[in-house]
Amino acid sequence: MNIELLRRAVTIIFLLSLPMTVPGLSAQAASSDADSAAIRKTIDDFLAAFNRHDAKGWAAPFTEDGEFTNVTGLTRHGRKEVEERFAGLFAKGLRDAHRTCTVRHIRFITPSVAAVDAEWELVGSKAADGSPNPVRKGLFTWVMVKHDGAWQFAVFHESEFAVAR
Repeated sequence: MNIELLRRAVTIIFLLSLPMTVPGLSAQAASSDADSAAIRKTIDDFLAAFNRHDAKGWAAPFTEDGEFTNVTGLTRHGRKEVEERFAGLFAKGLRDAHRTCTVRHIRFITPSVAAVDAEWELVGSKAADGSPNPVRKGLFTWVMVKHDGAWQFAVFHESEFAVAR
């Protein structure tokens, strides 16, 4: 066996053993897995509230001072303003709407701050004049924070994909 091959084998074995020997690395990975699952659960609950047309439930995962910006740039500050905005929307244009989303990426900035993006699709919404909107698709971009063990939206930006013409 040549020396270079032996050196590479030892390096690979060393690198593979790092998560078991460096304190905190394997615990951090387990924590990230648990936190990723908790983030996904928060998103699932949030979508279920949207599909029930429940403004209070939709706003619940926002931090008290969370920021929401929609596809037109309209911004609402705080859970209360978000709830008020969606109570009106659920009574009108979103009364029959259904939304789905697929989380594309979760990146932990710190153990208690995550950047999350997800593609969404909305069907059944109505325009201001009451006519049906086409299926809409876009991207959610969230900064989520872990507060008292729960993941919440601190910043929520919604963008819509351009319709191909």
